[in-house]
Amino acid sequence: MKSKTSNKATKLNLRDFKSIQMRTFWITSLAFFLCFFAWFGIVPFMPDVVKDLGLTPSQKWNSIILAVSGTVFARLAIGKLCDKYGPRLCYTYLLVLGAIPVILLGFVQTPLQFLVCRLFIGFIGASFVITQFHTSIMFAPNIVGTANATSAGWGNLGGGANRLGMPLIAAAVVSFGVADEIAWRYCMVIAGVLCFLMGLAYYFFTKDTPEGNFSELKERGEMPVFKKDEASFASVLKDYRVWILFFVYAACFGIELTVYGTMDDYLQNRFGLERSFAGNLVLSFALMNIFARTLGGYFGDKFGNTRGLRGRVVFLAVILAAEGLMLSFFSMTTSIAVGILFLIAFSLTVQMAEGATFSVVPFVNKKAIGSISGIVGAGGNVGAFFAALLLKSKSAVAESAAISSTSSLGEEAVKAAQTVASASAVSAGYFVIGGCILIAALLSLTIKFASSEETVSANLQVADK
Repeated sequence: MKSKTSNKATKLNLRDFKSIQMRTFWITSLAFFLCFFAWFGIVPFMPDVVKDLGLTPSQKWNSIILAVSGTVFARLAIGKLCDKYGPRLCYTYLLVLGAIPVILLGFVQTPLQFLVCRLFIGFIGASFVITQFHTSIMFAPNIVGTANATSAGWGNLGGGANRLGMPLIAAAVVSFGVADEIAWRYCMVIAGVLCFLMGLAYYFFTKDTPEGNFSELKERGEMPVFKKDEASFASVLKDYRVWILFFVYAACFGIELTVYGTMDDYLQNRFGLERSFAGNLVLSFALMNIFARTLGGYFGDKFGNTRGLRGRVVFLAVILAAEGLMLSFFSMTTSIAVGILFLIAFSLTVQMAEGATFSVVPFVNKKAIGSISGIVGAGGNVGAFFAALLLKSKSAVAESAAISSTSSLGEEAVKAAQTVASASAVSAGYFVIGGCILIAALLSLTIKFASSEETVSANLQVADK
């Protein structure tokens, strides 16, 4: 595709709702938000679901694993599809088809049906890849990191906003006479309908590029018609930089998912906080996505504009190292006041690292941004899976030992020993994860760009000023 950087937006003007670049930015951010809202929409209702469907603890955990697993494969596939068919059609189909299992979740009657729906709902997590791809081709190099980070950060808010939004929707549903214990079914149907309508809006109100849709560009001869893309995709798979960024994103977004998913219980077990207070505390850190991820992309762009592509990489390594240190320090903290400070610092740095990662991604291979975004995005879910596996295994062993050693002392003694053992195991797990993040930071420094790539990037910067 011929480069027409002059048509790409060089500023992120949030008050602009008319230009195709900013209209796409707002729509893709909202679409991503709704996808995350629906993806994790069932979480606030899990106690009701367990009671309604009779889920066992094993089935409950399996539903969580299936939701994450489905996303990994979907993200790997969707990136390549974006490169071939464009983000507009890919997002439209993802939203329209992804709405089906979300709606069907409201009608399930058995645990198996619930598990199948959660697996397919996980596919809408691939929306992240399309959002990053679409903003990458709508914004110029001087601002693309900021645009990517902001759209992703605001989209991620959907995963936290449902903890507030879904109960409000449920309350509204109940006010119409629906039984409280089945309100979750209506909520999922509503979330699915919103995703479906968003798919239609995406089709009619966005374009693939500032110059037009992929089909139009092909007709005008401004974009080669894909006959075989295996060669280019194979080159992506062979590029070591892609797999380092895969590991890097696992070490930031993947860890954020796992830490926030386990933090409620950890704060209660470690510091004796009430469940409601611990939950609100974790939610407030998740809401930092409003600005923290944007900061990562912003500073990635700043360092890129002044120090070239190497500047982007160095900033990524520094903020990633800070994330690892903050999590490690937090794991060793026994004071709630000091712990909250380190948790704030961790929340800030982990989200900035996510933004900084996707300030580098668009420059690795401009002909395969979608494929690379898909692979790197999948790394986040892979990281979440292995981090959760580590914490779960450590906690299970520690709790089993605690139960065995206190079984003759009474129920209260057993529960107290379990609480201490779980907190200690998760603390040790966080420390190990912090060390892994530091390794990822060091590895990120091995990302190199050829002098020709630096020259092209520098020329683009000049052209866009």
